[in-house]
Amino acid sequence: MGSNVEWFKDLGLGDVERVGGKNASLGEMVQHLSKAGVSVPDGFATTADAYRRFLAEGDLATTINDQLDSLDVDDVQELARVGRGIRETIENHPFPADLEEDIRAAYERLVGDQGEDVSWAVRSSATAEDLPDASFAGQQETFLNVRGIDNILHAIKLVFASLYNDRAISYRVHSDFAHDVVALSAGVQRMVRSDIGASGVMFTIDTESGFEDAVFITSSYGLGEAVVQGAVNPDEFYVYKPALRAQRPAILKRGVGGKATKMVYTQDASVGRTVEFVPVEEAERGRLSLTDEEVTELATHALRIEEHYGRPMDIEWGKDGADGRLYILQARPETVKSRQTGSSLERYVMGKERSEVLVEGRAIGQKIGAGAVRRLTDIDKMHEFVPGEVLVADMTDPDWEPIMKRASAIVTNRGGRTCHAAIIARELGIPAVVGTGNATETLTDGREVTVSCAEGDTGLVYEGVLDFQVDRTELDQMPEVPVKLMMNVGTPDQAFEFSRLPHHGIGLARLEFIINRQIGIHPKALLDLQAGRTLDPGLTSQIEALTAAYDSPREFFVKRVAEGVATLAAAFAPEPVIVRMSDFKSNEYANLIGGTAYEPDEENPMIGYRGASRYLSEDFAECFSMECEALRYVRDEMGLTNVKVMIPFVRTLGEAEGVIDLLAQHGLKRGENDLQVVMMCEIPSNAVNAEAFLQHFDGFSIGSNDMTQLTLGLDRDSGLVADKFDERDPAVKKMLSMAIEACRAQDKYVGICGQGPSDHPDLAEWLLDQGIGSMSLNPDTVVETWMRLAKRAAG
Repeated sequence: MGSNVEWFKDLGLGDVERVGGKNASLGEMVQHLSKAGVSVPDGFATTADAYRRFLAEGDLATTINDQLDSLDVDDVQELARVGRGIRETIENHPFPADLEEDIRAAYERLVGDQGEDVSWAVRSSATAEDLPDASFAGQQETFLNVRGIDNILHAIKLVFASLYNDRAISYRVHSDFAHDVVALSAGVQRMVRSDIGASGVMFTIDTESGFEDAVFITSSYGLGEAVVQGAVNPDEFYVYKPALRAQRPAILKRGVGGKATKMVYTQDASVGRTVEFVPVEEAERGRLSLTDEEVTELATHALRIEEHYGRPMDIEWGKDGADGRLYILQARPETVKSRQTGSSLERYVMGKERSEVLVEGRAIGQKIGAGAVRRLTDIDKMHEFVPGEVLVADMTDPDWEPIMKRASAIVTNRGGRTCHAAIIARELGIPAVVGTGNATETLTDGREVTVSCAEGDTGLVYEGVLDFQVDRTELDQMPEVPVKLMMNVGTPDQAFEFSRLPHHGIGLARLEFIINRQIGIHPKALLDLQAGRTLDPGLTSQIEALTAAYDSPREFFVKRVAEGVATLAAAFAPEPVIVRMSDFKSNEYANLIGGTAYEPDEENPMIGYRGASRYLSEDFAECFSMECEALRYVRDEMGLTNVKVMIPFVRTLGEAEGVIDLLAQHGLKRGENDLQVVMMCEIPSNAVNAEAFLQHFDGFSIGSNDMTQLTLGLDRDSGLVADKFDERDPAVKKMLSMAIEACRAQDKYVGICGQGPSDHPDLAEWLLDQGIGSMSLNPDTVVETWMRLAKRAAG
C-alpha cells in the first residue's frame, strides 16, 4: 500500500502518477530550482493512492461510474444534474481513518515549521493534468486562505469532489480519457500574502503568436485567482529573453490594465467564504502593479524554469505584501502554441469592407468568427445556446466549456489574456475578445456581428457579418528570391505575428504610428506639464491620467516610444529594422491630445513643417531629443543594434548635414555601435543630387508616394487628381532609376518602402531589373510578391 501523504521536497517530475502534475512540478522546483533563487512555498500533497482508497470505501467508485456510463455530456442540463449529485456524495463521504490521521500529522508539522498565523492554499492536482498533450488546468477547485485542520480536511474533500465538475467530466469524455484512470491529489501549501501584494500568470512564449523569445507576464493587485478567473483586466508585460540573458534592460512592453477589483482575505474561516472581491482605489488602478525590477526578476525565474523543463511553461506567481518577495506558486507546460508543429502559416484577414466597431477588448487568438449574439448571464441557461452563435457574457470560467466549443466566437466584459476563458478559447481555436467592459450592454441577442482577433492586440466586434479570408502559406516551400523583401509594419501590436512571415527585416517602421497609438499626446504638451507650465485644467487631468504609471511625462514618452521600437526590433532580430523618425504633418500633430495649441495652420501641410526641417527647428528641439533618447536606449542599453535610423523629407544638403550633426549630439552617431542612418529619398532634389546627399547617409530608402506626388506636381490627398497618381509614370521611374544608380555606384544601401511595389507587380519587377537592393512591402503582399519574383528570376 502506497503512502497517503508526500512532502514537496521529496517529489519530482517522475511522481505525476502519485501526486498529479501540479504537485509533482512543485516538488521538482523545490528540489532543483531553489538554489537558483526560485522560491516555492512549502507544503505537502495527498497521493493518488489515498484518493483511490477514499473512493474504494463503501464502493463509492462503482456508484460514480454507474452514473457516468450512461451520461450524455452534450445534454448540459443532465450533465449539471449528475455532476452535482456526484459531488455532494463525495463531500459527505468519510475519509478512511488512516488518511485523516496522516493529513492531521502533516498539518501539525507544517504549523510547527510556519507558525499558527499562517493560512493555506488547498489545490487540486490531477494525475493526467498539465501533461503536454492534455490540458486539465483550471478544471478542479482551489481553496485559498484556509485556516485550521478541520477546514483543511473539508477543503481536501471538496478538491476530490471537483474531479467531477461539469467541465471536467465533459473534457475527459471529449478528450477520450476514461473517468476512472484519472486520480486526484490535494496540495496543501503555505499562502503567499499576495492579498496585500500582487499576483498573476506568466508564459515563456507569446500566447497569441507563439513567438518564443519573449516572456509574457500578467499582474494585478490581490490574490491571483482574480486574474485566472478573468474577474480583472490585469497589467501586461513582455520581456525579451536574449536581453535578459545578457543582463541588459529587457522589458519590451508595459501595459496598464483596469485592475478595478482585487481578491483579498475575509474574516470568515468557512471553506468557500475565505476570500472576497473589493474595489481597488482609483489612484492605484492607473499605476503598474509591478516595478521594472520585479518584472525582470519574475522573467528571470521564468527563464530558469523553462530551461530546466526544456519546454515553454505556464507559471503562476505571487508577490508577498508582507515580506516583499516574489514566489512561484505553480508551473506547468504551455499546452497550446507549443503543440502547434509544422511549417504552415495560417492568417485570417478581414475583407476590405468594414462596419461600425461595437465593442473592443483584448484579442485572444488570431482568428475571425461571425454569427448571431447570444448573451448568457447564468450558467443554468447554457441549454439555450445554439451552435455557431457568438457567446457574450460578463465573464466565463471553465464551467462554461461545454458550450464554448460550440461558439463561433466569445466576447466578455472582464478578463485578461491569461484567464481560464482565454486559455480555453485558445485550446478550442475559437476567437475571443475579453475585457471589453460593456459587451453585455451593447450587444443584444440575435444581433449579427463579426469578431476579429486578426488585427493586433485589440480585438474588434463589428456590426454585421463581414467577409474575411484565410491565407495559408507553406513556409518550408519558399524559394530563393533575388532581392531582399522586407515589410512595412505600422504598429508593434502585430510584430510577433508578422515576423512569422518570410522576410528580411522591416524596411519601414513609422515612429509617428507608435506615437499616435502608444502615446496619443502632443510631445510639447508633455514637456510643458513636466516643466510646470500652466495647461488647461481638463487637458492636465487627461494627461496625468494617461501617464500615471510613469514617473514623469517625459519618461512616459521616452519609455513608450522605446517599448514600441524594441518590440519591432526584437520580433525581427537579427534582421534590420529601419525606424523612420516621426513624420507627422502639422495637421496630424494637431490631432494629438493638446496638439492644436502647438501646431501652425498650414495651407498645404504635405510640403510644410515636417521631416528634417522640423527636427532642426528650435521649437521642436526638445521633442526630437526625446525621440533620440528612446532610440539610443533601445540600441545601446537593450542591445537591439539591428535598429537603423531613417530621416524623412530632407530638402537640402544643409538639412542633411544639420540633422546628422543633431543625431550625433543626441548620442546617435553614424558608425558608432554599428549605427547606420538612412535617408528617405522622396523629393526630386534627392534623386537629382543623389551623389551629394549620399555623402551624409548610409543609403537611401525610396519613398515612392511622396516622390510621385512631387515629381508629377499633384496632391495625392485630392480626389480631383487622384486618378493621375501612378508610380509607374516615366518621370517618376526616371527619378527612382537615378537614386538606385547613385547608391549602387557608391555601394550603399538602396531600398524602396513606398506603396508602389505592393500595389503594382510590374513595378516590383522593373525595380528588380534596376538593381534595387530591397523592397519593403505591406505584410499581406509579401508571400505573393515573393513567389512571383522568385518565379521570374528562375526564368
